[in-house]
Amino acid sequence: MGASCSRFCLCCLPSNTKSNLHQLPDHDDGNKGDEKDSWGGLTNFSLDQLSIATSGFSPDNIVSEHGEKAPNIVYKGTIGDHMLVAVKRFNKSAWPDSHQFLEEAREVGNLRNERLANLVGYCCEGEERLLVAEFMPNETLSKHLFHSETQPMKWAMRLRVALYLAQALEYCSNRGKALYHDLNAYRILFDQDGNPRLSCFGLMKNSRDGRSYGTNIAFAPPEYSRTGKVTPESVIYSFGTLLLDLLSGKHILPSHALDLIRAKKIQLLTDSCLEGHFSNDDGTELLRLASRCLQYEPCERPNAKSLVNALTPLEKETSVSSLVLLGILDESEPPKEIVPLTPFGEACSRKDLITIHKILERVGYKDDEDVANELSFQMWTDQLQGTLNSKKHGDSAFHAGEFSKAIDFYTQFINGGTMVSPTVYARRCLCYLMNNMAQEALGDAMQAQLISPTWPTAFYLQAVAYFTIGMDIDALESLKEATTLETIA
Repeated sequence: MGASCSRFCLCCLPSNTKSNLHQLPDHDDGNKGDEKDSWGGLTNFSLDQLSIATSGFSPDNIVSEHGEKAPNIVYKGTIGDHMLVAVKRFNKSAWPDSHQFLEEAREVGNLRNERLANLVGYCCEGEERLLVAEFMPNETLSKHLFHSETQPMKWAMRLRVALYLAQALEYCSNRGKALYHDLNAYRILFDQDGNPRLSCFGLMKNSRDGRSYGTNIAFAPPEYSRTGKVTPESVIYSFGTLLLDLLSGKHILPSHALDLIRAKKIQLLTDSCLEGHFSNDDGTELLRLASRCLQYEPCERPNAKSLVNALTPLEKETSVSSLVLLGILDESEPPKEIVPLTPFGEACSRKDLITIHKILERVGYKDDEDVANELSFQMWTDQLQGTLNSKKHGDSAFHAGEFSKAIDFYTQFINGGTMVSPTVYARRCLCYLMNNMAQEALGDAMQAQLISPTWPTAFYLQAVAYFTIGMDIDALESLKEATTLETIA
């Protein structure tokens, strides 16, 4: 999940959300993935789709730090013309039980936060098990901290990484997903704005019974060597090793670091490149937190919430862009041109669902003409007539503001599989928003875009869903994309 990308880093693509989102889809060894199927807001990609996206899983597209020798490999992929994703392909023996794999993927897919590189899809076809996530264009923490070819990472960015990572762990813990497997500097990624995010891949085990700490057992918490199991307290221990990384600029063994702390040789644990660039108080506090996280007894380690509380006061340069702190953007560069919002964009920025409803009523079905013409020769069939009736009833409910009823009819139309309509997805998306189902709305908005990649409405609705979920950065990017497309249309 590293390397370079355009916007959409992409979350851009869920598919037909089935009427019962919590019902696992039926998969067996012969089931073919299909972009028309989805559940839990995630896209069900076929193996062929992901093979095309990654140029046949080419070694040139490998972005995981361990290369081809890793049991599970991450590839950079492109869906359609410009949507970049990270594709994790598991070893064929990792998940023999497809339903267990799907259940774990669903749990990870239910998490949506701006501190995570979020999961957007999966593939479960034959023996193949793959996850698809947002692509982060600005490399890993390991690359910036240990292998920078320009300048050492600034102290302010190191503190931001620590805080944002703690916030990510707190969010996951609050959502009942406190376990994170093999937390290390390769799992921290930087998005298009230079903000650090935690890879969603570590929220899922590498295999049904696999070891959690695949990088280096010397950095695993002491209880892991006894039980072989990861616990929420184990994750905090790993967080402590990352604090040492940030403080020292090196990958120091926890046992060695604790020996230096006990011997009061603190200067050996601080990055000499940062001398004079941070206060001793800040350095001391970070070291104190690391020591607490590295306690031998799990019960003596802090929880994620207390880490957030301790780290928040340390981040002082909150107004400085992460791209500037990473050294990617020069502070002297003029700000990018701001594209003025259209009336549709204004309504989306305010999450004004009533106005958006009126706009979508006016949009009509002009964008579906090509699809309708392509299938016009089938109009006489009973199956197609039933599908069209579902759309007609859905439109009547939509115009009448009966949004729950509209969801049911539009779902019947979509599940019929005879016709494909981006407008139906757009309208059902708004119905979901009206029913406080933002994640399902996001899936429909992305599916509308997948069908019609340059349709501004699809991006506008993604923006509203992102705003509702709390992912403001992604929302603003979608809003900008929509405004640009509408302006040039």
